[in-house]
Amino acid sequence: MNGKRFEVVEKQGKLEVFQVIRDNQTGVLYMSHSAGYGLGLTALVDQEGKPLLDDEYIESKL
Repeated sequence: MNGKRFEVVEKQGKLEVFQVIRDNQTGVLYMSHSAGYGLGLTALVDQEGKPLLDDEYIESKL
């Protein structure tokens, strides 16, 4: 971890961009989507509605 609270862990696209962002304090993953002047952000959840955690974050805390 580099001391930043949030970190982009995956990015796809150029004009229409999808990003997966990790909260380095909790390990929770978020997805952002931007196209033109619009932007959306949401927490990623499993089938039970619990936030998804980054596997690398979980392994580093064990």
